[in-house]
Amino acid sequence: MREIVSVYRSSKNSDTYVYVAKKQGIKAIPDALKELVGKPIHAFDMLLTEDKKLARVEAVKVLESISEQGFFLQLPPPKEDLLAEMKKASE
Repeated sequence: MREIVSVYRSSKNSDTYVYVAKKQGIKAIPDALKELVGKPIHAFDMLLTEDKKLARVEAVKVLESISEQGFFLQLPPPKEDLLAEMKKASE
Protein backbone atom coordinates (compact mmCIF):
# COMPACT_ATOMS: atom_id res chain seq x y z
CA MET A 1 0.00 0.00 0.00
CA ARG A 2 1.31 3.45 -0.92
CA GLU A 3 -0.12 6.90 -1.42
CA ILE A 4 1.14 10.39 -2.12
CA VAL A 5 -0.19 12.36 0.82
CA SER A 6 -0.48 16.02 1.66
CA VAL A 7 0.03 17.02 5.26
CA TYR A 8 -1.73 20.08 6.63
CA ARG A 9 -1.06 21.68 9.99
CA SER A 10 -3.73 23.22 12.15
CA SER A 11 -3.94 27.00 12.39
CA LYS A 12 -5.57 26.63 15.84
CA ASN A 13 -3.70 23.81 17.59
CA SER A 14 0.04 23.31 17.63
CA ASP A 15 1.33 19.84 16.77
CA THR A 16 -2.00 18.91 15.15
CA TYR A 17 -1.82 17.65 11.57
CA VAL A 18 -4.25 16.24 9.02
CA TYR A 19 -3.01 13.77 6.38
CA VAL A 20 -5.02 13.36 3.15
CA ALA A 21 -4.45 11.80 -0.26
CA LYS A 22 -2.81 14.49 -2.38
CA LYS A 23 -5.28 13.89 -5.20
CA GLN A 24 -8.16 14.79 -2.84
CA GLY A 25 -6.49 17.69 -1.06
CA ILE A 26 -8.39 19.60 1.60
CA LYS A 27 -11.70 18.55 0.04
CA ALA A 28 -11.24 15.29 1.96
CA ILE A 29 -11.32 17.10 5.32
CA PRO A 30 -14.88 17.20 6.72
CA ASP A 31 -16.27 20.62 7.66
CA ALA A 32 -16.59 19.63 11.33
CA LEU A 33 -12.88 18.77 11.42
CA LYS A 34 -11.99 22.05 9.69
CA GLU A 35 -13.85 23.86 12.49
CA LEU A 36 -11.78 21.98 15.06
CA VAL A 37 -8.36 22.51 13.45
CA GLY A 38 -9.02 25.88 11.85
CA LYS A 39 -7.73 26.74 8.42
CA PRO A 40 -5.57 23.85 7.17
CA ILE A 41 -2.10 25.13 6.28
CA HIS A 42 -0.21 23.00 3.76
CA ALA A 43 3.00 21.73 5.35
CA PHE A 44 4.37 19.23 2.81
CA ASP A 45 3.68 16.32 0.46
CA MET A 46 5.31 12.90 0.62
CA LEU A 47 5.11 9.39 -0.74
CA LEU A 48 3.82 7.32 2.16
CA THR A 49 4.46 3.58 2.11
CA GLU A 50 3.74 0.96 4.77
CA ASP A 51 7.41 0.79 5.79
CA LYS A 52 7.95 4.57 6.06
CA LYS A 53 9.06 5.68 9.51
CA LEU A 54 6.91 8.42 11.04
CA ALA A 55 7.55 10.10 14.38
CA ARG A 56 4.28 9.48 16.22
CA VAL A 57 2.27 6.85 14.38
CA GLU A 58 2.71 3.81 12.18
CA ALA A 59 2.47 4.64 8.47
CA VAL A 60 0.10 1.73 7.88
CA LYS A 61 -2.42 3.30 10.31
CA VAL A 62 -2.27 6.58 8.39
CA LEU A 63 -2.77 4.80 5.07
CA GLU A 64 -5.69 2.75 6.41
CA SER A 65 -7.40 5.83 7.85
CA ILE A 66 -7.01 7.74 4.58
CA SER A 67 -8.40 4.77 2.68
CA GLU A 68 -11.38 4.31 5.04
CA GLN A 69 -12.38 7.86 5.98
CA GLY A 70 -10.40 10.10 3.63
CA PHE A 71 -8.07 11.60 6.23
CA PHE A 72 -5.89 10.90 9.27
CA LEU A 73 -5.83 13.28 12.22
CA GLN A 74 -2.59 13.44 14.21
CA LEU A 75 -3.02 15.05 17.62
CA PRO A 76 -0.19 16.15 19.90
CA PRO A 77 0.90 13.70 22.58
CA PRO A 78 -0.77 14.19 25.96
CA LYS A 79 1.04 16.61 28.24
CA GLU A 80 2.80 14.96 31.12
CA ASP A 81 2.12 16.15 34.63
CA LEU A 82 5.68 15.94 35.91
CA LEU A 83 4.82 17.38 39.33
CA ALA A 84 2.18 14.70 39.93
CA GLU A 85 4.61 11.99 38.80
CA MET A 86 7.31 13.28 41.17
CA LYS A 87 4.86 13.34 44.09
CA LYS A 88 3.73 9.80 43.28
CA ALA A 89 7.31 8.56 43.05
CA SER A 90 8.22 10.07 46.43
CA GLU A 91 5.35 8.30 48.25
